Amino acid sequence: MGDPLPSDSPKQDYIAIKHWREDEQPRERLLKYGSGSLKDSELLAILIGTGTKGISAVDLANELLNRYGGISETASRDVTELAMQKGMGKVKAITLAAAFELVRRIQSAPFSTKFQMRSPEDIARYFIPRMRGIRKEEFHVVLLSSANKIIKSERISEGSLSASIVHPREVFRPAIIESAASIVLLHNHPSGNTEPSNEDIAITRQLMEAGKIFDIKVLDHLIIAGETFTSLLERGLM
Repeated sequence: MGDPLPSDSPKQDYIAIKHWREDEQPRERLLKYGSGSLKDSELLAILIGTGTKGISAVDLANELLNRYGGISETASRDVTELAMQKGMGKVKAITLAAAFELVRRIQSAPFSTKFQMRSPEDIARYFIPRMRGIRKEEFHVVLLSSANKIIKSERISEGSLSASIVHPREVFRPAIIESAASIVLLHNHPSGNTEPSNEDIAITRQLMEAGKIFDIKVLDHLIIAGETFTSLLERGLM
């Protein structure tokens, strides 16, 4: 995406976001590619909603980030400080402060206490939003406690179509460190095809055999493709 016009551009050069090309507008790009494809300033611009005279919401977000030194520093400011930025005002500042507080509350909740796997749909529902915007293939292992609660998830590999070819040692090392009782294998197909390849099936069976040695059961292998997924367990491939 081309850089937005700087805030000190002459007024005649100012172009409102609604007049940008559709593939440059933050809302349209988020809708098409997912939130992970947007910069901090573009995400903030969506929350801010509108700019002010002669400056777009993206430019306003950039000025806010520059004022405080980045997204983490901006998120630590209270409503009064956010409202001090020219063009923000109380309404926009309140919106940002509320969004930042929601993120803090989510982060403060212990990972192991907020999600329990009861079915493949539970895991898929949790990870689909997190993998929606990823344009390359990634292989993750989800670590579960004896109560089937998620301890953590860890990315094992990323890259091309061969990213799903992993070594048992790489997969089970975090499970052993975290004393996981079982694991769920997980990787995405950016192509949108949910069909497991022969390599997917072979790797799954290899890891199941390795799990017997480590006494850590492989419960399932999920392939996420956009908004849909495939469970190798439900397909009878495990």
